[in-house]
Amino acid sequence: MQYIIVGIGGQGILFSSKVLGKIAIDRGLSVAGSEVHGMAQRGGSVISHFKIGEYKSPLVQVGEADILVAFDQNEAVRNLQYLRKGGTLVVNVHDEKAFENASLRSYIEARGIDVRSLKGYDLLKKHMGGNFLFLNVLLLGAMSGAGIGDFSYDEVAKAVKDLSPSKFEEDNMKVLELGREATHKK
Repeated sequence: MQYIIVGIGGQGILFSSKVLGKIAIDRGLSVAGSEVHGMAQRGGSVISHFKIGEYKSPLVQVGEADILVAFDQNEAVRNLQYLRKGGTLVVNVHDEKAFENASLRSYIEARGIDVRSLKGYDLLKKHMGGNFLFLNVLLLGAMSGAGIGDFSYDEVAKAVKDLSPSKFEEDNMKVLELGREATHKK
């Protein structure tokens, strides 16, 4: 399984990769990954390549990712070429009109990409007082709750709990469930 996880600096891309990595290692599977931070500390692009299985290189080639998890819709569009035909995009959207672009819609349809969008900012405003620190866990909850990828919701919950700093554990568990609920309501 090959993942690309993208967003902007400070959104928790690296924590998400750690969660998926912990699950794979707990299963006894091989894990390879690489992060490109760029201008992450200044809100710039961050991309994490993540592979589970017997791979020789940690980098996912263009057109080979099974899943693209995007914490930012603009980063999703920028990195869409990594998805294989029939791959899945899990994306936090703040403006659904962006996906109404005819060229983008045509590309997505021609490649058979399954788009799973979530209005993460709206959910976090409503349920977490606008604390966007939890966006990464929200998307992990949505992804695992919808059965996307090779990880069960329970495995993700355990890994998030194990890796969360104690001061964030309760909120992370709440947000993880919020993400799962959001995917079940669709």
